[in-house]
Amino acid sequence: MKKFELSLQKRLALTYALFISLALGLLTVIINVFTGFVFTALVKENIVEKSLEIVRAISGQYMPMSAGFNAASIETVGMYFVHDGYIVTVEDANGESVWNSRACDMRECMAVIDDISRRMEGRFGVNGAMQKQRYPIRYSGRTVGNVSIETYGPFFYSEAESNFLTSINSLLIIATLILTLASIVISILLSRAIARPVNKSAEAARQIAHAHSGGIKAAQGAAAPPLAIRIDERYSTTELAELSHSINELAAKLEEAERRQKQLTSDIAHELRTPLTLLQGDIEAMIDDVYKPDKARLESCHEEIIRLVRLIQDLNTLTSLEWETMTLNKTEFDVAQLLRVTVEQFKAAALDKGIEVKLSLMENSDSGAFAITADYNRLKQVFINLLSNAVKYTDEGSVSLCVVKAGGADPAAFWEFVVIDTGIGIPESDLPHIFERFYRTDKSRNSSTGGAGIGLTIAAAIVHAHGGTISVESPGPDGRGSVFRVVLAHNEAVPARDLVMVSGA
Repeated sequence: MKKFELSLQKRLALTYALFISLALGLLTVIINVFTGFVFTALVKENIVEKSLEIVRAISGQYMPMSAGFNAASIETVGMYFVHDGYIVTVEDANGESVWNSRACDMRECMAVIDDISRRMEGRFGVNGAMQKQRYPIRYSGRTVGNVSIETYGPFFYSEAESNFLTSINSLLIIATLILTLASIVISILLSRAIARPVNKSAEAARQIAHAHSGGIKAAQGAAAPPLAIRIDERYSTTELAELSHSINELAAKLEEAERRQKQLTSDIAHELRTPLTLLQGDIEAMIDDVYKPDKARLESCHEEIIRLVRLIQDLNTLTSLEWETMTLNKTEFDVAQLLRVTVEQFKAAALDKGIEVKLSLMENSDSGAFAITADYNRLKQVFINLLSNAVKYTDEGSVSLCVVKAGGADPAAFWEFVVIDTGIGIPESDLPHIFERFYRTDKSRNSSTGGAGIGLTIAAAIVHAHGGTISVESPGPDGRGSVFRVVLAHNEAVPARDLVMVSGA
């Protein structure tokens, strides 16, 4: 059975609508209860005030000369208040009845009482009964009579008050319905605003994944390949903007990686094609007796084979780095001797170009001063790759390899090796990527000098495997010249995190 699922937009819309509706309903109930409580308190206070007003009006009808009451005036006052729900009875000091609302007009009194009872019980659910309150009538400090006032208790609403309260409740209900509908609309719009960029990001991620794995092919004549897809990042919500930016950044990196892989394939094909073509031509010529298989021809073939072997070795090294299978054979050796041997290898090539390769060591070169614990062959490969690049891209001036040991004999000291050339330099935009796999700078420069753009990647990986750091600068004001710095621990006792990182320019 398929699991019930809701889209993000529907889930957000339902959640927002339900939450806001419940909040509005609860708020309406609270307002209604509070309003009813306050209004009831005011009504009770009004009943008391009205009763006192009746007492004052009847007290004013006492005639001290005759020691009695003006019955006609009392009847006028009493019948006036009957219509408001107050049943009045007036007695003299002896308890004799002066005037009684029921006796005056029983039918009117009963009609008023029935109307109030139906209103309170039917419309407001208040079950009450008639309650009597007795007030003394005093004159010159003595009691001259009593007024009894019957009202519906514990309280009652007049017709005007009940209509006002009903109107308030109706307005609250209408406002709640309107706000609920508005909240539903806002919830839908808000959820759509949130879900749309999420859906776009998800769709873009699917297209990127399929394109990267070969599942999607760009349509013939399409404006852009799938990996060139980009989504809008202009959102006011920080998280949505960051999500869109991350998707675009991922697409850009995958697009760049794909471009580099294609470039690598093209470069390797070029590197393989040249020596293989020469080998094929020489061998076919020797088979057809065009060339004699003399020493010079065989040496030429041997050089091309060595060139192929070197390229394959670099690719194997890169593969081992990619899968993190490199192992280091660390021994203690004289790094100064390693540098002398390495520099000597490039002197002939430098002489042919009319430049100089120099080695600069510390003044103190006594035995043991240049002892280092590392993998001899791997470390030598690092300096070969750096010097090879320096000589390759320097047409005039010099290439220098300098070494400095900071901290003297301190076990926590580190080595700093610097390769400086006066060559064509590295564009500033390429500096952050110079050690990345397959990255190559100006194609015209590389095509003239060869190489697949993995020598510096291999050098950086070897240095990092030793717990060191490698960085590059191109400090010349005219953009010429490069400086590569390699920092290594003095011995295995120094962890990589304690080394000084030299930032690239």
